[in-house]
Amino acid sequence: MNDNERNGLQEIIDKAISDIARTEGDSFELDKMNLAEFSRRTGLSRSRARTLKARGFVVAPHGRCGMRAATTVISGFEGIANALLSEGVTNSEVVFERIRGQGYEGGRTTVKNYIAAHADLVPSKRRLAGADPQASRGRRFSTSPGESYQMDWGFVDVEDWTGGMFRIACFAMVCHHCGTCYVEFFPNARQESLFIGMIHAFAVMGVPECVLTDNMKSVVLRRDIDGRPVWQADYAAFMSCVGFKTKLCKPRHPFTKGKVERLIRFVKGNFLAGRRFCNATDLNAQALEWCAAQSGRYRRAVDCVPADEHSAACAPAASVLAMTHELALYLCPRRRISFDGFVSYEGRRFGVPYWYPGRECRVNRDGEWLHIYSDDLSRELAAHPVTWGRRDSCCDDQYADVQPVELPTAPVTTVIARLEPPKGKPGFDKFDFEGRL
Repeated sequence: MNDNERNGLQEIIDKAISDIARTEGDSFELDKMNLAEFSRRTGLSRSRARTLKARGFVVAPHGRCGMRAATTVISGFEGIANALLSEGVTNSEVVFERIRGQGYEGGRTTVKNYIAAHADLVPSKRRLAGADPQASRGRRFSTSPGESYQMDWGFVDVEDWTGGMFRIACFAMVCHHCGTCYVEFFPNARQESLFIGMIHAFAVMGVPECVLTDNMKSVVLRRDIDGRPVWQADYAAFMSCVGFKTKLCKPRHPFTKGKVERLIRFVKGNFLAGRRFCNATDLNAQALEWCAAQSGRYRRAVDCVPADEHSAACAPAASVLAMTHELALYLCPRRRISFDGFVSYEGRRFGVPYWYPGRECRVNRDGEWLHIYSDDLSRELAAHPVTWGRRDSCCDDQYADVQPVELPTAPVTTVIARLEPPKGKPGFDKFDFEGRL
C-alpha cells in the first residue's frame, strides 16, 4: 500500500469517526466505539477494525513494507545483465534471452523491473562537452563567407482563387554565413524542380563551395559500407556541372542546418499568412520581394544586415554561375511526346507541332508562357500561354482571351532563363538572367 492509499484510508476513517461522534453526542468514547457501526461506514472488515482500534485508528504501513528478499530468481545473473546495461542495451527481450541461455528460469517482468531499477548503469547517449573534440554540442558552427549554403524543402497547403485547397512545395536556400535567403514555390519536390530552384538561387546568391542538406532521395541513395554517401547519378552530374560539393546533415537538426529549417517555418507563419495571389508566378514574384526585404533588415544574431554582408563578403568569395549549354538543359526538363502530339508539364498538356520528328522535347516555363524546344535546344517548336484550363493547348495562333486559372506551378518571374538564338545560328547556347536582387 503506497502513501496515497494510506492517506485516503485515513481520511475515510477520520470522517467515519467524526460522524459517529456527532450522532452519539456527549456519550461518545473512542475506546468504546461501536465497531459494527464503524465497519458499516468504512466498509472495512471487523478484524481490520479491531486492528485499527488497537493502533488508535491510525493507518500504518504493513510490517514488511519495503523489505526485499535476500535472493531472487534473477540472483546470480546480475553480472550478465549489468554488462549489457553498461553497453547501452536496455531491450528487456535481449537481456532476457541472454540470461535465459545461462540458466535463468524467471519471467520477463522480473527482467524489466531489474532494468528499471538499474537505469543508472546505462551510459548517457551524449558525451560530455569536455570529452568531445568538437567542444560544446550546443554551439552552432560558423563558416567563412561564401563557403556553404543550407538547402531544404517545405510543404504547405494554400488556397487558390476558387477556394480550393492544394499542397505546394517550398524550396528554400539560405547563406550559412550571413543569412541571405532565397525562396521559390513549385508544385512538387521532384528532382527537376530541385535543379531549377538551385540554379535560380545560385544566379542570385552565387555558387558556394558546398551545400548543406538532409538525406533526400533526389540527392543521396544510401551509404556504402564505409559510411560514405552514394549520390544519385543525376545529382552527381549536376554537382559536377555547377561546381560545388554537398554535405549531408541530420534532418531537423538545428546545429547544422537550423537556419533553413527556421526559414521555412518563418515563410509559413509570416510570408504565406493571409497572403493573396492570383497564380504561382505572382506568388514567386512576391516571395522574391519578401526575401529582399527580409535580407535588408538588421539581425542581431549575426550583427549585420544580411544583404549588405552578402554583397560585401559572401558574393565575392562565391563563384559566379556560368550559364553553359549543359546547365541550360537542367532548366528545360525533358518530356516525352505522346502519340497524339502532346507533352505533359505540371499537370497540363501542351501541343507539339506535327512536323517535329523527335519523340522527346524540352519545356521551359518563362513567366506566363511555356516554351517547347527540341531535345537538344537547337530550335523552339512552340510557345503556349499558360491559361491552365482543363482543355489541351493546341499548336495554333488562336488563344482564348480568358483570365488565367493557374495552379501554383510557375517558376519565379523575376529570375528568368531566356533563350536567345545567336546571330547566324539556329541553335540556343546562351542564357541571360534578369531581375536579380
